[in-house]
Amino acid sequence: MNPLLTVRIALRALLRNRLRAFLTALGIIIGVAAVIAMVSLGEGAKQRVEATFASMGTHMLIVTSGTSHSSGARGGAGSQPTLTWHDLDAIATLPSVRHAAPQIRTTADVISESANWTSTVHGITPDYLPIRNWGVAWGRAISEADVNNNQRVALLGRTVVTELFGADADPVGQLIRIRQAPFEVIGVLDAKGQSGWGGDNDDTVFVPVSAYLTRVERNLSTFVPGQIVVSAMSAQDTARAETAIATLLRDRHRIAPGGTDDFTIRNLGEIATASADSTRTLTALLASIALVSLAVGGIGIMNIMLVSVTERTREIGIRMAVGARPNDVLAQFLVESLVLALAGGVLGIALGVGIAELLARKLEWLLIVRLDVVLLSVGVSAAVGVIFGLYPALKASRLDPIQALRYE
Repeated sequence: MNPLLTVRIALRALLRNRLRAFLTALGIIIGVAAVIAMVSLGEGAKQRVEATFASMGTHMLIVTSGTSHSSGARGGAGSQPTLTWHDLDAIATLPSVRHAAPQIRTTADVISESANWTSTVHGITPDYLPIRNWGVAWGRAISEADVNNNQRVALLGRTVVTELFGADADPVGQLIRIRQAPFEVIGVLDAKGQSGWGGDNDDTVFVPVSAYLTRVERNLSTFVPGQIVVSAMSAQDTARAETAIATLLRDRHRIAPGGTDDFTIRNLGEIATASADSTRTLTALLASIALVSLAVGGIGIMNIMLVSVTERTREIGIRMAVGARPNDVLAQFLVESLVLALAGGVLGIALGVGIAELLARKLEWLLIVRLDVVLLSVGVSAAVGVIFGLYPALKASRLDPIQALRYE
């Protein structure tokens, strides 16, 4: 039989019972929609995490006071500072370390002549921007002379520029006040965008660490009131740098062998890999659960096709009596099952993309719809149609024409 004629007959048979066909395909629609939505959002989450860690700096280590079990906030320093400025200087001299800098920050009101904005103010050294892979869009960066001479100068993130001066303004040379202390704007940072946990990387102000400690926080302690961030010479040197820093600090802090460290070192590369793996595993788990719906949809197709064979027994007998071969009947019912599953797959893809888009906008997540996942969904839908439609089609093709014509 002509393949086009087979498809036309199959479509005509399905359209005779539109509601039943739709309800039968509903399992496929829901299954495919769930797979597309979960994988798209999961891929977006994975890329968001990767972008976040990339924006924080490559080959980066974070050294904090206290152990990982200290009472400080999770991801922050312990309650009792143990890292000194001399520790920072010593870390910077290690062969496997390219840059080392303090990471000290607070929230403060930043005031221009015409506006007031609450932002995160960082005290930095010149090494901080290279560690974070952060450039200056215009103006200049904070220099060693600025730190040594306690200069009251500032670098502004794009969000701060927009809020204080306007989106298209050039604030270089303008004065701002941070906790009543005047600072001259010397540059504007490159845009970094949103962080993976919803924060705004561009809502930030950088000032020399010396000015920060004397004008913003007024903390002249010998201890670093924050963290030390370190970049290794290369990705291959990250583990070596981590070991060297740990050995150095244990020696400087006189920690006995087997004793508890009074510091914690976090490797952002390892954290990024673990986060991406966790996201990938969760996405695979959710997609696997969604595949169960596809199997249920396939059973629904088999069930309705068996009902259809029973209802159309006389029709099958008449077709065989006028010359249709068993293979023609097999092809017709198999095509009906295939069309039903493919239609469900296409509708499921559209529904899944729509749901993912809606959730991404509502939750401000990144959405990545991968073509290979879409094509795989179509292929799986077709496979479900063929596999679960094969038994009803075989049953129809094996009917005895004489018995079929007698069927009431």
